[in-house]
Amino acid sequence: MTEVKTSLNVEFKVTKTDPELAVLQLLANYKWATGFVCRKCGHDHYCAGKKPYSRRCTKCKTEESATAHTVFHRCRIPLTEAVKLAETVCKQPDISTYEISRVFEKRQMTCWKFKTRIMECLTDKSKANLLKHLIAAIN
Repeated sequence: MTEVKTSLNVEFKVTKTDPELAVLQLLANYKWATGFVCRKCGHDHYCAGKKPYSRRCTKCKTEESATAHTVFHRCRIPLTEAVKLAETVCKQPDISTYEISRVFEKRQMTCWKFKTRIMECLTDKSKANLLKHLIAAIN
């Protein structure tokens, strides 16, 4: 296991056994580093949700996943591939979606939609920080 420290003084322990769960753990730890607050009712108490690293509000029972309201929200490709794709786009913003499609063996339209989402994310400071910390923690 490797330990990574971020500017929020949160330690992440990344396991190499299941990279999908490791990415979810990093997302959850970064997303709720200052504490969980329900987006629906504003309540701050939670319990574990049905999916890994999701949280359920104990007042209104609304479940929120670690990927909700992030650049990976409703992402249909595997999370580990999405992070690698995001890293590629962050390092080479001028890369074409055809090249991304060839490298990741995904449809060009899928790559175009995700690249557009990442480029929009990079203009928003809070989402850009999440993306940069996630990429730094994985590498």
